[in-house]
Amino acid sequence: MSYSDGTRAVHAGLPEKPEVGDPFLPGPVFAGPFHLDPVSGPGENDYARTQHPTRRALEAAIGQLEGGPTLVFASGQAAITALLLAVLRPGDTVGLPADGYFTVRAFAEGTLRELGVSTILVPTSGPYPDFAGVRLVLLETPANPGLDVCDIRAVSAAAHAAGALVAVDNTAATPLGQNPLALGADVVVASGTKALTGHSDLLLGYVSSGDDALLGKVETWRKQTGAVPGAFDCWLAHRSIATLDLRLARQTSNAAAVAALLAARPDVTGVRWPGLPSDPSYAVAVAQMRRIPGIVSFDLGSAERVARFLTAASLVFAATSFGGVHTTADRRAQFGDDTAPGFVRLSCGIEDTADLVADLTAALDV
Repeated sequence: MSYSDGTRAVHAGLPEKPEVGDPFLPGPVFAGPFHLDPVSGPGENDYARTQHPTRRALEAAIGQLEGGPTLVFASGQAAITALLLAVLRPGDTVGLPADGYFTVRAFAEGTLRELGVSTILVPTSGPYPDFAGVRLVLLETPANPGLDVCDIRAVSAAAHAAGALVAVDNTAATPLGQNPLALGADVVVASGTKALTGHSDLLLGYVSSGDDALLGKVETWRKQTGAVPGAFDCWLAHRSIATLDLRLARQTSNAAAVAALLAARPDVTGVRWPGLPSDPSYAVAVAQMRRIPGIVSFDLGSAERVARFLTAASLVFAATSFGGVHTTADRRAQFGDDTAPGFVRLSCGIEDTADLVADLTAALDV
């Protein structure tokens, strides 16, 4: 039977045959090594770096939502670097989003360059180059922090025609916002630290793919580098996924109201939210995505104005990362990101919409 997103999120990764007396979601297994059979040796579990039941349950849950087998990692950055280093070899070229997560570009300009891998930077909204000679194309859509959106199906077709693999960073959208594997991508990579788990209390990353050989390379890399999340983080993440549909619904409705508020104010510029009909990415976003994430970006003109805005706001926490249940704002330039001094990425939480709009209005007036 085919279920809706909310039902799928609630039941993702749970045991197929619940045992009487067991909890709905089994608790975390705190074990490094496991008992081995003295004759036959390892069973399903031997050592937590290579196999762990709590981690497998989380991987099953995310895999059911993304639509492909999944490996989880200690952070989003651990996941994306595992993919890059497992796939790319000296002499290869990788295409990265010019407006995507800046740490990935820094990794490419440093570690990958030293390993002999070349990089081309491509704006998420295009124009796109000829991908001939490119080994891997990484898309980030919506892009972080500028929120441009690209047509995954179209770019994947062009990249595949040139012989390139396609990976999509699905962090902002989450698997309830879009499923890149169903749109033609070869692999999905994401940070589960953010909206997927949504409570700002853990670090997590994952890689999903229907390509067994590709995922096998990534799994070997994980085993040999040990970039695995702990049992409790895996359990917390799995528990949090049950409310994903509910959290995203409120965050999206909040973002719609906030974007409309900001777009109507003359003292705010550069408002971006792909759900606004006036947004440059609107047409692609509504055609490709089942829901628009609760992230809005805008510019207040200077670092000093951002500071006054955040000081005046009661419901907006100044914090990096995004996707949590609390509304947060991040002036990205303070972290070395190549954004304007007054650029703000606002992540809408699950507060009451009227309260949030009133608080933002008052803070902007100040």
